[in-house]
Amino acid sequence: MALALLRRLRSRGASDRAGLSLPLPPGAGAVGCEVLDPLGQPMGGADVTVSAADAHQVMARGTTDPYGYFLAVLPSGRYSLMVSAEGLTPHRETVELLDGVMLPTQRVQLEPARRLDLPVPGAWLFDPPHTAIRFIAKHVGMGDVHGRFERFEGGIQVAQTMTDSRVQVRIDASSITTGNRTRDNHLRSADFLDVERFPYIDFVSSRFSYRAGAKWVVQGSLSMHGVSRSMSLDTTYLGSVNGGYGEELRCAARARAELHREDYTLNWRSMLARGIAVVGPTVQLELDVQAMYRTHDTPAPPE
Repeated sequence: MALALLRRLRSRGASDRAGLSLPLPPGAGAVGCEVLDPLGQPMGGADVTVSAADAHQVMARGTTDPYGYFLAVLPSGRYSLMVSAEGLTPHRETVELLDGVMLPTQRVQLEPARRLDLPVPGAWLFDPPHTAIRFIAKHVGMGDVHGRFERFEGGIQVAQTMTDSRVQVRIDASSITTGNRTRDNHLRSADFLDVERFPYIDFVSSRFSYRAGAKWVVQGSLSMHGVSRSMSLDTTYLGSVNGGYGEELRCAARARAELHREDYTLNWRSMLARGIAVVGPTVQLELDVQAMYRTHDTPAPPE
C-alpha cells in the first residue's frame, strides 16, 4: 500500500508530495526516496541502505521498485541513507525520523561515477605476497570450506586499447590448502585434482569487456584436470598507484567467478545417510590481485 501511494506522487506537485500521510506504528517514522538515473528517468533496482547513524547498524536494505521508489518504516532516530547503483556515484545523506512522521519523499538523481585511470600499456606481473587466489565450496549441505592456492604466477599484458589486453595465470595445483591436512591430501588425489597427472591449473583470457564504472568482465579459458572450459571473471578494477619496495607502479583488481565441478570431470561423489552430498556441485572463486609494472630496470621485490 505504501509503495502504491508513493507511485501516485509522480503526477503530483511538491506540495502534494510533502503532504503524504501514512499510518505508522507508535514510536516509528518513515523515509522514502525516488531514485532517478543520470537522464532523469526512474531507476529500478538501485540499492538503498538505511543505517543507524550512531551505531552504524544496518536497519533497512533493499532495492527500488520499477518506478524508482523505496520506503522504510523505522523507529524514530537519526539515520544514514545511501543509494547506489553500478557505474554511478553513490548518494549519501543523513535523515532524522520523528515519531509518527513520514518525511517528504526525497528525489535522488545519481550521476555517472568517475572512471579510474587504466593501467599504462605494458607488462604487469602478479605480486604473489599481495595476491590471493581463494575458493569457497559447500560442505555436507550446510557449511562452507574456505581454501586457497599458495603457489602461482601470472600477469597482464595491457594493450593500447584495454579491451585488447590479455591476462594469463598458472596455478600449482598441489599448493591447494584448506587448513586440514587430511582434506588437502584428498583434494590432491585422483578423486579430485589428481595433481600427479595434472600439475597445473591455467587461465588464459580471450577478451576484456567493459561494463560500467570500475566493472569489467574478463572472458577466457580455464584448464583444470585435463579439461578446458570457458569462464568469465566479474572484475572490479581498484586503480593504480606508485608505492611499495622501490616505489614501483602497481595496479589492483578483485574478481569473482562460479565453477561447476562436473564441468571439469571432478565427479567424486559421497553421500551422507540422508542423501546429502558431502561436497557441493559449485565452487566460488575469488581473486585479489596486485600487479607490478615491469621494465628492464624495475626493482624486484624481496623474497
